[in-house]
Amino acid sequence: MNLTKDEALVCAKAFEDYFGNFDRIDQYMKDQKLNSLADLSTNPLFPIEDDLFSDFSMHPNDMDIDVCEINPDTWETLLNITSSHVNIAPVGRNVKLAVKEKNTDKVLGFIRLGSPVINCKPRNDMLGQVFTQQPEWGKRFNGSTMMGFVIVPSQPFGFNYLGGKLLAAICCSHKVREIVNAKYNMNLCLFETTSLYGSSKQVSQYDGMKPYIRYKGLTDSDFLPMMHGKPYSELRDFVESKVGKIVEDDISSKKLKISMKIISMTKAALKGHPEAVAFQSTIDNAKKLTEQKRYYVSNYGFSNYIDYICCRTDTLIKDKENYDKFELENVVKWWKTKASNRYESLKTDGRLRSELEVWTSGKEIQIIR
Repeated sequence: MNLTKDEALVCAKAFEDYFGNFDRIDQYMKDQKLNSLADLSTNPLFPIEDDLFSDFSMHPNDMDIDVCEINPDTWETLLNITSSHVNIAPVGRNVKLAVKEKNTDKVLGFIRLGSPVINCKPRNDMLGQVFTQQPEWGKRFNGSTMMGFVIVPSQPFGFNYLGGKLLAAICCSHKVREIVNAKYNMNLCLFETTSLYGSSKQVSQYDGMKPYIRYKGLTDSDFLPMMHGKPYSELRDFVESKVGKIVEDDISSKKLKISMKIISMTKAALKGHPEAVAFQSTIDNAKKLTEQKRYYVSNYGFSNYIDYICCRTDTLIKDKENYDKFELENVVKWWKTKASNRYESLKTDGRLRSELEVWTSGKEIQIIR
């Protein structure tokens, strides 16, 4: 597949026109989010947001927390109108859970766990890249590790009650571990996730959550964010009109691979020409929109989880001091103490929020929240 110089210049201009609109990560995220909502249909007679928790007069001590599965389409729609991110299902294992308040039967937030990504520097440093060294190590790693791709509280439940901490702690509970083990015949002992934001936000919902979650370092950030919406489809169609189908329809990460192939073809066609420098500058500036993210892990109260994953032992050892803290009942009790302090402080200061924050409301929503 080859582009002519003139065709490559069209591609280079498309990248410049798109990424030139963004100076900060939140601007890019908002464009990405709004594009994802273009095809979302709602019924004004039965608003889907009615399923979200909205009784913000309820004290956290009066809440009865449940972890369950709900209709997958409902789960996806509620998440899409709540989350600031565009949430794409991971390749491989996929566990979707809802956290509900049982008295009101309303959804408090969303959890999606999936197969861990292969390349993660702080985890590689922690484990020594076990999954790349010997086949049995890779099998052990895959059979004992899950990643949190979605840990999203409804809003303003998250703001009023530290809802993000509740969801994150529930991910680390024995209840969720049992759900995952039963579904995929695993022996889960490592939960991992990353902060939503890096340098654009100085704090994370995972801060102050020991022993449930511990910080283990920063991820790499040298990758290009993807183009979305009409600019992407027009660029893809233009290139495919010149060179044919870029990748097969059933390939995984199709959009990413199409984007990277177009960049590769554009660079090749411009090689040796002055325009190549400008295109590389566009790509380099676009990469600055991405950030290093904080990497966090949970060991579900097992003291030797690293030795287990690295095949140095076949038996997990319960930490006598912490293992029972990971029971769902104790996780919720831990959260209620923190949530009560937060709720009462906001109420005293008159800062308690009472209006649902959903993207279908037509009102401005703070992208980083």
